[in-house]
Order: sequence, then C-alpha cells, then structure tokens
Amino acid sequence: MAQGQFALIAWTTLATAVGGVLGYLLRQSIAKSRAGTLEAKLQKKVQQTKEEVAELIKNSEAKASEIIDRAQKDIDQRRREFLKTEEVLLEREKLLGEKISNFDKKESDLQTNTEKLKVMQEGVEKLRSESETKLEKVANLSREDAKKELLSLVETNSQRDILERMRKLEETGRETLQRRASDIVAMAIQKCAVPHTQELSTTTVAIPSEDIKGRIIGKEGRNIKAFEKLTGVELILDESPDSVVISCFNPVRRHIAKLALEKLIQDGRIQPAKIEEKVDEATVEISKIIKDAGEKALYDLTILGVNEKLVQILGRLYFRTSYGQNVLLHSIEVALIAETIAEELKANAPVAKRAALFHDIGKALDQQIQGSHIEIGIKILEKFGESEAVVHAMRSHHGDYPHDSLEAVIVTVADAISGSRPGARKDTLENYLQRLKSLEDIANRFEGVEKTYAIQAGREIRVFVKADMVDDLGAAKMARQIASNIEEELKYPGEIKVTVIRENRVVEFAR
Repeated sequence: MAQGQFALIAWTTLATAVGGVLGYLLRQSIAKSRAGTLEAKLQKKVQQTKEEVAELIKNSEAKASEIIDRAQKDIDQRRREFLKTEEVLLEREKLLGEKISNFDKKESDLQTNTEKLKVMQEGVEKLRSESETKLEKVANLSREDAKKELLSLVETNSQRDILERMRKLEETGRETLQRRASDIVAMAIQKCAVPHTQELSTTTVAIPSEDIKGRIIGKEGRNIKAFEKLTGVELILDESPDSVVISCFNPVRRHIAKLALEKLIQDGRIQPAKIEEKVDEATVEISKIIKDAGEKALYDLTILGVNEKLVQILGRLYFRTSYGQNVLLHSIEVALIAETIAEELKANAPVAKRAALFHDIGKALDQQIQGSHIEIGIKILEKFGESEAVVHAMRSHHGDYPHDSLEAVIVTVADAISGSRPGARKDTLENYLQRLKSLEDIANRFEGVEKTYAIQAGREIRVFVKADMVDDLGAAKMARQIASNIEEELKYPGEIKVTVIRENRVVEFAR
C-alpha cells in the first residue's frame, strides 16, 4: 500500500514536471512567433520610412535646385542693373570732375592775374621812389613838390593800363561766377524729374451704356439732383454718349464724385440712399488717398521723422493747385532743386530740402484758416515739432521775412526756378478758380448756411441751408441778399444764378 502511494506520488510529480516543461516550451514558442511577427512589421515600417525620406530628400533637392536657379537669375539681373547704374554714375562723376577742373583752372588764372597786378603795383611804388630821388637831385624840388610831380607822372603813364587790366579781371571773375551759377542750376534741374499733370475743372467717367445714364438721371431727375447735392459737383450727361463729365473747381469734391460715380456704375443700383452710401465710402477713401500721397512724397525724398498729422496735411496739397500747378508736385520739385543747390554750396542740404517741401504747407488749410499761407505754414510746422532752422528757411520764400540763413535763400531760389519754367503756371486758370471760391465765400458768410457749391463755370451758385435755422421766407430773403452782395463785390460777365435749397428730412424707424 505504501509502495502504491509512493508510485502515485512519483507519477504525479513527474507529470507536473513534464507539464511545466511543456508549458514553458509552449510559451517560448508563442513568444518567438510573436517577436518574429513584430520584427517583420518593424522592418517593413522602417523600409517605408526610408522610402518616404528618400522621396522627401529628392523633392527637396529639386525644389532647392529650382530656388537656387531663380536666385542666381535674380542675382545676375541685379548685377547687370547695378553695373549699368554704376556706368551712368561714373560718367556723371567724370563730367562733374571735368567741370570742377575747369573751374579750378579759371580760379588759378584769376589768382595769377591778381599776383601780376600786385607785382605791377610794387613796380609803380619802386618807380615812384626812384623818380622822387631824381627829382630832388635834378630839380632841387621840395619833397612835397616832388611827390605831387611823381603822382602826376604815375597817373598819366599807368592809370589807363591799370584800369584796363582791372576791368578785364572783373569781367573774367564775373563770367566765371555766372558760369558756375549756371552749372549749379543746370545740375539741379537735371536731377529733378518730377512729372507734372494739370487738371482743369472737369473729370470724365466712362459709362457702359445709355441705360446707366438713364439710371444716373433717375425718375424726374431725383438721382442726379441727390448726387449733385451730396458732392457739390455738376454732372454733364449730354456731351458724349459713353461718358459723364464731372464739373467742379474743387479737386477734392471732383475726385470724391468720380469715385462715388464709379462705385455706383459698378454696383448698378442707383437711387438716393445708395448714392449717399457711396459718397460716404468715397469720402473715407479720399482720406486714405491723401495720406498715401503725403507718405509717398516723404518716401521719394527720403525725409524721416515727420508727425503723422503733418503727413496728412502734406497729402492734402495733392488736391490743391496754384496757378494751375499741382502744389504737392511743385513742393517735391522745389525740394529736389533745393537739395542739389545746397549740396553744391556746402549748405545744410537736409534742412533746405525739408523746408522746401513744406514751403507751401499753409495752402493745404488756407481755405479753412484766416491768414496768408506763410503765416499758416509757420503755425503748422511749429505745432508739429519742426526745427527752428526749417521754419526760418521756409518762411522767407516770398520776401515776407528776412533771409536769416543760406538755406532760406536756397529755398527762395528753388521756388522761383520751379515756378518760372515754361508751362509751369497758368494765371488764367488760377483767376477762374479764385472767382469760383469768392462766390462760395460770399454765401458762406450767412448764418444757417450748411454748404455752398459754385457750378456751371461760375454762372450758378447753390446754397444748402439748415432747415431748423432758416425757414422758407428766410431762404428767399437770403437768396436776394447773396445776389446783392455778389453784384457789389465781384465783377463778372452776364449773370449769376443764386439757388438757395432748404430740405427738411425726417427719419423714423418702425420696430
């Protein structure tokens, strides 16, 4: 019995051991199988990654090669442009060197002639001394008598020769200085290449069809009336079938009207509410145009450190004319000329250029502020932190103030050069625009006037009054008074129509 139990225990132990060994071997087999599968997957993934990396490298190399080719072409183009510019500069430098050499030679000749004159004067002194000694010995004359005789002799023999030589020296010096001045002015004008365009008092806008022209007029003319009231311009529709002419002496109003009309034509919906919306948009856009014009002028002239509000005021000159000349373009031209002259004369070129650019800045606000454009300009520059040197150089360009510095003289000369060149200015146009402005000024004096527009080439003035300040009877009375004032203060051919418009608009919202 005991042997049987022992055998059972032995077999049980053996079976357990064999089972454990078999289980271990089975687990090892399963683990190896799984490890092999995972390794295969990893190798496949690694291979895919290598292929993707190779593709990326290939694409990157192609793109890099393309970028390098483009960069090399750009470098070659810039190198050619640089070499071309360098050749032009070298040629100009050569010409300038020749002019300076000629000037130095003439200056040397003048110095030589001066030295010769000095030698002659020393010879005269020596001759006088010798003659005095001889006269004292031979004629037994007193020193005073000998002196008088000697002076008379010297004057008789040498005066004509000395005067002739002095005259030649003066003429040579004058001619040299005149040529030098001409060279400086010519160089300044050559370096100045500001394009000038002159607009009169009309602008043309193309229209695609006669149907659009009918929409612009509107039912019973309500659209064109609303447009003219809001913009202060006159629309002329019968001059050409494919265009509309905008007539107004004020360039800002004319440009706002042009932008608004183009927006309306593009939109296609033309009615009073839409007209008012587009005019408001154009007014905002014109402010950006004014700022861009000021910033472009400063960028072109490389002038830094200008107050933002002063930039805006400068840009307003783009829509200001003087004797038919665009004031902003004129100011840029004066700045370029002043800079060149200042460099030639060894003056302060940055101050001269800055003062020249701002010399007419007062004209941007002379319709809103009382006083001459010079006085207004001085206040503007001082308010926005311009230096005293710039203000002094600017204020004397019309002779109202003394020229306190060389830069002030340069600004005056540059302004005269720009304004006096052929075709720069037209007095007739300026007088015409001034007459239209005078018409509006007369109407603006009356209390209750909201805005005034001179149209029809000055043959009509439209006055818009505030409905809460002027009643119908007051509007009629105002029209008679304006007409009477025009008759007393202005001289004009024919007659001028005075139209006073009173509109009472009430707006309510249904909620």
